[in-house]
Amino acid sequence: MKKTLLGLLSLTALSGASAATYIGGSVGSGATIHYQTDLTGASAMRYGLNLDATSFNFNRLSVGASVDYLGDFVGTGSELGGLTPYYGLGISAGVALGNGSGLAVYPHGTLGLRYNVTDPLSFFVEGSVGPVLTIGGTDQSPVTFGSNARVGLNYRLP
Repeated sequence: MKKTLLGLLSLTALSGASAATYIGGSVGSGATIHYQTDLTGASAMRYGLNLDATSFNFNRLSVGASVDYLGDFVGTGSELGGLTPYYGLGISAGVALGNGSGLAVYPHGTLGLRYNVTDPLSFFVEGSVGPVLTIGGTDQSPVTFGSNARVGLNYRLP
């Protein structure tokens, strides 16, 4: 039993060690910092913390978090001059504090382009769309249509 557990632990450690991890950030529809880890050579999970700076004009601050699955469209990088197109599915949740306080959940689909500048550094541009489910706040309808656009960078950790 001990040998089996040690074997499983060592396989888990080896499989996690081969996955690339990144830190990064983006600006656009708010500001985001994120942590990303590769699942395979063509897919990744991204975990982000969001600050919605556009709400400062309305005397409120929106903060939230997001989890996204990202997958590359395989076989298209050489055709697009080094740009790698990708898709994603994710969910974001946030809370607005101040004037019009409320809670919002945003399940979304994402399309983006990534360009690897050097081995550890890459830039990306992406957009996402989906429904926004709101509890509280100043919106008349609890379900609206939402969209985001952002430009950002990733740095691969050693």
